[in-house]
Amino acid sequence: MGEMRVAVFGAGSWGTTFAKVLADAGTDVVLWARRREVSEAIEERRENPDYLPGVTLPERLVSTSDPRRALDGATDVVLAVPSQSLRHNLTAWRGLIDPSATLISLAKGVELGTLKRMSEVVVEVMGVAEQQVAVVTGPNLAKEIAAEQPTAAVVACVDHDRAVTVQQACTTGYFRPYTNTDVIGCELAGACKNVIALSCGMAAGLGFGDNTLATLITRGLAETARLGEVLGADPMTFSGLAGLGDLVATCSSPLSRNRSFGARLGRGESVAQAQAAAQGQVAEGVKSCSSIRALAMRHGVEMPITEVVHRVCHDGFDPREMAGELIGRKTKPER
Repeated sequence: MGEMRVAVFGAGSWGTTFAKVLADAGTDVVLWARRREVSEAIEERRENPDYLPGVTLPERLVSTSDPRRALDGATDVVLAVPSQSLRHNLTAWRGLIDPSATLISLAKGVELGTLKRMSEVVVEVMGVAEQQVAVVTGPNLAKEIAAEQPTAAVVACVDHDRAVTVQQACTTGYFRPYTNTDVIGCELAGACKNVIALSCGMAAGLGFGDNTLATLITRGLAETARLGEVLGADPMTFSGLAGLGDLVATCSSPLSRNRSFGARLGRGESVAQAQAAAQGQVAEGVKSCSSIRALAMRHGVEMPITEVVHRVCHDGFDPREMAGELIGRKTKPER
């Protein structure tokens, strides 16, 4: 193993935060920003004013808007772009990436149309083996991690040794990653939790309290695990950091984009109004609810919360009329 050099593609809040984590862990890191003014602000002022104002970025972290410069000598490439634009972006960078580089996905979603998980998109576009692709997931609220509040995370890769290498590159006093070889379960949990968080936001916007929240989190986890089972995930993953851990953080926190988006819908705003209020921040669950619903239908799995979220976000249903359906389905045994 030579010296590790990581290129992080995507200077949004999570991409910037993860680049900071890598630098704090002693790893050399280049952060690629789509807009030149962002990379210049990072270089000159040591902060990302658009996404992480007030957070000082370490000297070891350099930034550029030139993909060639970012990838020069990179042994690992972190993909921190929104899930629905991953394929398009990666296709543009493909020729510049070292064919032996470890590709690390931070995106949480399922691609519309193909219904592929993000690691599957990476494998397809790059033509690499799945052993070369890792996923970082878990409770990843960027602003808290940027503030160096303690958190655990998961590095998932079917190649355990590669997962350990990535784990070592991003372990700091405040960021503690665990490894996992169940990439399917980790990715599915990360995508589904955004959809469940939208439902929790809707419930909060409708004025419901913590019993409702706990019900949605628990039943949301149950429907995620049902889908995971038919796709070959390890059921234990769903009670771990990538599953329950991420779900609780995203469903409970006002920092969660999906929860905030859902709350606006619950208060009676339209999807367009909620989107305008998000100011360019992507609520991944708004699109993922459709691909996850299609995946569930393909495999004959019932996902009632996902169904309601899809109908509110895409079929114009009013969350106030769907409230009973979110919580009150036909009575049956819990298991």
